Amino acid sequence: MRAFTLERTIIMFLDIIDKKKDLLTGVSDKVWEYAELSLQEHKSAELYCKVLADEGFDVETNVCGIKTAFKANFGNGRPVIGILAEYDALSGLSQKAGIAYKEAVIPGGSGHGCGHNMLGAGALAAALAIKEYLKDKGSGTVILYGCPGEEGGAGKAFMARDGEFRDLDAALTWHPGDENGVRTSTCNSSLQIEYTFHGVASHAARPEYGRSALDAAELMNTGVQYLREHMPDTDRVHYAFTDAGGVSPNVVHPKASVLYMIRSHNVKNAQKLAERVDKIAQGAAMMTETAMGKRFIDGTADIVTNFTLCKLLQEEFEKLGVPSYTDEETAFAKAIMDSYENPEAGLPGKEYISDKASEDYIREKSQDGARPLNDFLMPYQPEERMTMGSTDVGDVSWLTPAAQISVVTAASKAPGHSWQNVSCGGSSIGHKGLLHAGKVLAAAAIRLYEEPELLKEARAEFEIRAKEGYTCPIPPEAKAE
Repeated sequence: MRAFTLERTIIMFLDIIDKKKDLLTGVSDKVWEYAELSLQEHKSAELYCKVLADEGFDVETNVCGIKTAFKANFGNGRPVIGILAEYDALSGLSQKAGIAYKEAVIPGGSGHGCGHNMLGAGALAAALAIKEYLKDKGSGTVILYGCPGEEGGAGKAFMARDGEFRDLDAALTWHPGDENGVRTSTCNSSLQIEYTFHGVASHAARPEYGRSALDAAELMNTGVQYLREHMPDTDRVHYAFTDAGGVSPNVVHPKASVLYMIRSHNVKNAQKLAERVDKIAQGAAMMTETAMGKRFIDGTADIVTNFTLCKLLQEEFEKLGVPSYTDEETAFAKAIMDSYENPEAGLPGKEYISDKASEDYIREKSQDGARPLNDFLMPYQPEERMTMGSTDVGDVSWLTPAAQISVVTAASKAPGHSWQNVSCGGSSIGHKGLLHAGKVLAAAAIRLYEEPELLKEARAEFEIRAKEGYTCPIPPEAKAE
């Protein structure tokens, strides 16, 4: 009887999300329009802070000295549940919404290719529903964390370094995607470091007087290619020139910079790999008689999976089901799929496949991978998988029990960080996804307030899985900028 009553109570408080859907989708669309890059999300953060203040939250800005970070509190006492929001965009991905062909709003402009406009709005939806629940609750607090710079600033990692999240009883979040499911996977930790070489300028007619910084950067990149043979399979190293010395071919370039992302399965290993990359950079400088300097940009930790929270999210996801779609939305998603230049083979949701039964289930539900929208819940996988990407949610998970879900906001097998994602993220498909994500997160949070034994179980699991302690990838002197 109590379980039935609790379920009805949860549904009652989730109604606030439907009542405020215009507000929530409006926030998502505004942030989609702003498309502000990492740590530059001033208009987006200001919008969230205004909405939260209007909704009765106590809002704190400039959290941990980060101009676009905020946190919004409602309630008092314990348990304290954190909901994580993001709102940064990606460079070069400007795209009109709701169309199945590439057309920028602003040529060369930014766009939400990872769906963080919806991520933040869905987190806001959850926070509003939890607030309604807490109004008549004797004890309990919700904190919506505005976490900037996930794409290139690691806002959560800087905040974790400075002590945020440690006093939470649990943290919940979600991510837009092409599948509905609970994420039980861990990920690579990462470090971003910019290497800059300084040489001596000269005209190319008298190259003996010059010392080429561009040569040094290119030699460094060549050295790293040879390093790849001697790295574990789970490690990754990526780079991009941020300054190639200019556009004139008839000079010896006196300055060049290259940005590296160095990944391994935990922070300590990533730091060891970075030391090897450092040596290659030093060697390149010696070979070219240039000077080398480096600047730390950001870093993230691997995820500590909490299966207690994952199971809870799965239970609430199963009760609430998944979004449904109109014929027009399905046709649009099919047109998006037809636009892929390199269609991904196989089934969607590969991280959810651990045995033949789960593979057969996904194959049937996705129509062998051809279904434009994955309108089903992926099978729950109570085992930790390694994925090659990185996220600063990992840093939160080392300080408090944390878990996250994925909700469909894009066509099946949409390429990550793509114009297709931007188009879907400004459409009704994205709206449905963010509203549903808010409901699942809020339902799970209310269960945690109502069933303290779940929090005790999650904390006990956390103490075991995170027993080695948090190695923060952010050095004390680094600033989020």
